[in-house]
Amino acid sequence: MNCSNTFPKRDKDDGRTGRFRAKHTRTTVGTLSRLERLRINSIRRFTDKRRGEHLAGRSGTSNEFSDYRDYVPGDDVRFVDWNIFARLNRPYLKLYHIQEEMHVALLVDASSSMMFENKLERARQLAAAFGVMGLLATERVSVGVFNSVGEAPTRLRPFRGRASMMKLFRFLEDIEGGGNAPVDDGIETFLKYHVGRGIAIVLSDFLTFGDMKRAFNRLFSSGLEIFGIQILGPSELDPEVAGDVRFVDCETAETLDVSPGELIGIYNEYREDYQRGLAQLCRQRSGRFVAISTEDSLEWVLFDLLRRRGWIV
Repeated sequence: MNCSNTFPKRDKDDGRTGRFRAKHTRTTVGTLSRLERLRINSIRRFTDKRRGEHLAGRSGTSNEFSDYRDYVPGDDVRFVDWNIFARLNRPYLKLYHIQEEMHVALLVDASSSMMFENKLERARQLAAAFGVMGLLATERVSVGVFNSVGEAPTRLRPFRGRASMMKLFRFLEDIEGGGNAPVDDGIETFLKYHVGRGIAIVLSDFLTFGDMKRAFNRLFSSGLEIFGIQILGPSELDPEVAGDVRFVDCETAETLDVSPGELIGIYNEYREDYQRGLAQLCRQRSGRFVAISTEDSLEWVLFDLLRRRGWIV
């Protein structure tokens, strides 16, 4: 199933304009309607100097009052509070928050491991959801997709506005999975082309032997708050293995022969420890991390899990 099963698309088969295809239409429209009322909740508020909807930490001009300070020669008298001047016979200047623009960078891992148990499909859906929230908040949204080592990432350059939603959906639907790019390499390659401060939403299974610490450092130093979402399949979270088996790495083709025994318990301990490590790396950089299963419904992830955790409001 691709994004067309989750987001609206015109029905080309029956010729009836205005009708959406597929049996998930009501869920789709309801999901989009709820997304329109939600916004991505940034902690660090990394923003660019372009005008937007996010309040920056320093003072400037907008409708949101910040503070007062003493008037000094050369200040714009339009911002003098004349009511205070009338009471105290001393001029004070009104200060306001600067409303700035936040860049939402969607990083989608489309390597071969993401094609297992619908992980890439769920990454597309979540990227579309976060993209919609960013566009409706008048933020600049961009998308980077990484597949194979040494290849430049497939990119959708920054865009904004409700009118760009269909462009986003079409781009995500056209993503082709396959390749051997580790997620850390993909992130670093994406940053070579990226300009803008804000949030980096990394959608991946994070199954890599690479150095995620270095990749997260690069994101943080680029002015991007990290939202890491690990997407795993049911058998990766709760494997059922009986008898001797041979595992084949779908990206490197390397093989590993194992006899289960206590292997499942060791695997689960390693997976949980790895997830705790990823979460700690994100927290140390004022970011966030969550692991989900492809069996979790999209609505539950967005409107229950992520809202409870404060990722969206």
